[in-house]
Amino acid sequence: MVTETIVNSPMQLHDAGVRGFASDNYSGVHPEILQALAAANGGHQPAYGADQYTDRLQDVMASHFGDGVEAFPVFNGTGANVLSLQSLLPRWGAVVCATTAHINTDENGAPERVAGIKLLQVSTPDGKLTPELIDEQAWGWGDEHRAQPLAVSITQSTELGTTYTVEEVRAIADHVHARGMSLHMDGARIANAAAYLGVPLRTFTRDAGVDVLSFGGTKNGLLFGECVVVLNPEACSGLPFLRKLNMQLASKMRFLSAQLIALLDGDLWIRSASHSNAMAVRLREAVDALDGVKATQPTQANAVFAVLPKGVADRLRELFRFYDWNPATGEVRWMCSFDTTEEDIETFIAALRREMSGYQR
Repeated sequence: MVTETIVNSPMQLHDAGVRGFASDNYSGVHPEILQALAAANGGHQPAYGADQYTDRLQDVMASHFGDGVEAFPVFNGTGANVLSLQSLLPRWGAVVCATTAHINTDENGAPERVAGIKLLQVSTPDGKLTPELIDEQAWGWGDEHRAQPLAVSITQSTELGTTYTVEEVRAIADHVHARGMSLHMDGARIANAAAYLGVPLRTFTRDAGVDVLSFGGTKNGLLFGECVVVLNPEACSGLPFLRKLNMQLASKMRFLSAQLIALLDGDLWIRSASHSNAMAVRLREAVDALDGVKATQPTQANAVFAVLPKGVADRLRELFRFYDWNPATGEVRWMCSFDTTEEDIETFIAALRREMSGYQR
């Protein structure tokens, strides 16, 4: 018996005209990614990564990072980071990271509680580690009373919107490898870093000595999904098993892989990142022209950090969402996305200018 199918009209619960600068996670899905998902949706494909899309993704990643790399799509950035670090370390291993690193501040203890990994934190002025800063925590090998520092994690671009140069990454990699340690890169905004540096992805990752990479897609227009990319197979072990163990193995993995292919098998990744970077530069230039607003970090990706006078941020947030970075100092963070427009910047700056005009210094 054939039953009648009733198709309801899509329901939109939010005002699509509302814009903000809180996070590049607030933006929607790039239209080209939605098209890729629709194209991948027909018929049946094998589950758990045995599909044609995940197979094709291996070739796409190799085109960016070189032959012999392995790609493991996962649901989110926390999962990618935890899996990457687990694959590098024995149970007694520890990771040196910046105090501001996402694995330390925004992943709710997942590296410690899920992976059982000790994080050895280092304070930095700009979110970037150096060989000298790493050495503040890279010691005590052979001491059974100390978690063994066996890996370093850097973020590209950093949580403060700064970017490691190729030479800086290579210097860190050489330094940690000489000490028997491995190097992980959290690349949640790796496309923004590549756009700023103007070099291929491989140049500041595999060729610079990074062993395993958390490749970010969600902040650059994907619906969901990141990817662990093993750049040095000799440094990693157990990833197929760890991915399942950590509940990051997608049954319908073709939809993760299809998005990553659409992002990387062409110029969408760099086109979107270059645009969000350009919008951040435009915002920064406008901020620099305002008396009473002080930028606190270089604008090298899609983030602008600034200190506002007391009360200004709260009033401005009545119109635009954004986050405090350091409430004690009045420092805020403004993020641009692939869909941020020049009109968005102009409207925001006009509102900020109005608030600042009423501020009595």
